[in-house]
Amino acid sequence: MSSNHHLNSSSGEINHIHFVSEDIEALYLSEEYADVTLVVAGQKFRCHKLILAARSEYFRALLFGGMKESTQSEIELTVSSLHAFKGLLKYIYTGRMSLTNERDEVILDILALAHLYGFMDLESAISDYLKEILSIKNICSILDTAFLYHMEFLTNVCFEYMDVHASEVVQHESFLHLSSAALTELISRDSFCAPEIEIFSAIRLWVNNNPDVDSTEVLAQLRLSLIPLSDLLSVVRPSQLISPDALLDAIAVQTQTPDSELPYRGHLLIDENVADSSLDAQVLQGEMRSYLLNGDVHNYDMERGYTRHTISNTEEYGILIKLGSQYIINHIKMLLWDLDLRSYSYYIEGSMNQKDWVMLVNYKDYYCRSWQYLYFEPRVVLYIRIVGTNNTVNKVFHLVDFEAYYTNHTEKISQGFIVPTKNIATTMRSACVIEGVSRSRNNLLNGDTSNYDWDSGYTCHQLGSGSILVQLGQPYMIGSMRLLLWDCDDRSYSYYIEVSGNSWNWVSVADKSEETCKSWQTIRFAPRPVVFIKIVGVHNTANEVFHCVHLECPAQVDDKNSKSPTDKEAQTSTSSDGNNSILPLPPPPLPEVATEAVHIDSDES
Repeated sequence: MSSNHHLNSSSGEINHIHFVSEDIEALYLSEEYADVTLVVAGQKFRCHKLILAARSEYFRALLFGGMKESTQSEIELTVSSLHAFKGLLKYIYTGRMSLTNERDEVILDILALAHLYGFMDLESAISDYLKEILSIKNICSILDTAFLYHMEFLTNVCFEYMDVHASEVVQHESFLHLSSAALTELISRDSFCAPEIEIFSAIRLWVNNNPDVDSTEVLAQLRLSLIPLSDLLSVVRPSQLISPDALLDAIAVQTQTPDSELPYRGHLLIDENVADSSLDAQVLQGEMRSYLLNGDVHNYDMERGYTRHTISNTEEYGILIKLGSQYIINHIKMLLWDLDLRSYSYYIEGSMNQKDWVMLVNYKDYYCRSWQYLYFEPRVVLYIRIVGTNNTVNKVFHLVDFEAYYTNHTEKISQGFIVPTKNIATTMRSACVIEGVSRSRNNLLNGDTSNYDWDSGYTCHQLGSGSILVQLGQPYMIGSMRLLLWDCDDRSYSYYIEVSGNSWNWVSVADKSEETCKSWQTIRFAPRPVVFIKIVGVHNTANEVFHCVHLECPAQVDDKNSKSPTDKEAQTSTSSDGNNSILPLPPPPLPEVATEAVHIDSDES
């Protein structure tokens, strides 16, 4: 038997797809079985209704949808390019198309036909190809096509390219042929960053090149207050495109409005660190400047690997960074020196001129440690100033690494603080246990809610003495938390929880001191900025020690079922928040004092 039969002897599957493809391809422009004629620009193409309908919803509706064309043997189609239609028709029958040797205009005509006839896979493939061949020469025509047919992906690709090459785009002759709608959307973008006088000059040429097009909406997108006064008077005014009142308004904004309120444009590099020496960023102020932007977040100690400044009441003692250009940023990631348990307070400002500063992050009244993950409203900045206001050990602010980004994040911000949805009481987010007894410092934060027993897997403190104290990496707007009390027998606990931003001023968020509590506990309270979480046990029905296995905030309520490590002949009871916990029969006794466990510092000394 010939191997061409393609029988998979092991599975019994036969695959002859290529035969089907070859047979359909053989019908391309064939008279055999043809039952409809398509007429394009006077040229006739013999086709097959079933193939057209099977490949395209447009042709399915046209040929079998009850319209008058369904009864006609010859149908005339109106398309902009005969050559493009030939390419599309061949694709319908063969599933293949080569774009490499086609002119950009033809490719765009094919893209328009693919969109019109509902060939979504072809539209996506052509869009991907166009993304790879974008250039200053073809970008405007590609944008116009994408914008006309509401192709969101390709439109955004074009905008991102034009943002990066804004000055070149406005100077190219193809800019003069942009549609009014596409041009309006383009220059309205904060990220279309070129000198405003260059944008104005290009718009003036566009208006002259399109005398029959209403330019009112296009002109309205110009940011006249960004054009120097001399250019407003010598270039903009003589053009007569802008009314005298609009010119006076622009001059008034320039002279009377704080620089921070001007509608600056900025370069937009998504998810790319713009505070990088490769982009010409530099540290202008601070001691040991060479370390801050070198990207090394591992090799630092007491003597090296950080940039610092003396903490003072005057603003001149800060760390000042100048970016390589003006950028739009909404996210800063930085590493505070963290080789001990010290904390820092600080604030961060942005500016375009080093005179008028805008607050980006204000943590002056909060204690922060290690990695900082900061989000704020998008802002155009050229200068960034980080000012330390407190160090719990000495009067020096130490910064190991600094990064600035624009990112399409989903973090919600309230009153300048992140409102987290995922658990941020983790070491990965710079949280740590400050007080409490455990065999490993951060047992409480390791996320393990199954592997705990009589001797390990929990954090504890002696009743009537101390507490379990957790510090988050930075202030978060928190409105809930969840903890797992040790539940390997039938004991119950009483406790209360307080929170603080700086470890001095405490606010109670839960008082269970008169309640009987077991296993999982869910605490909800009015959202507030939280750095420190203090859990204080006041009663244990078995001994004089309070034991907590796990803490998370905010509360992650999905898939959290308490599970005792000893489950033989276990019986189920209901915890204080309604979840089931497993209670084994009868356990060996626990240590009666917290000091019998290893102190949290003993494994890291």
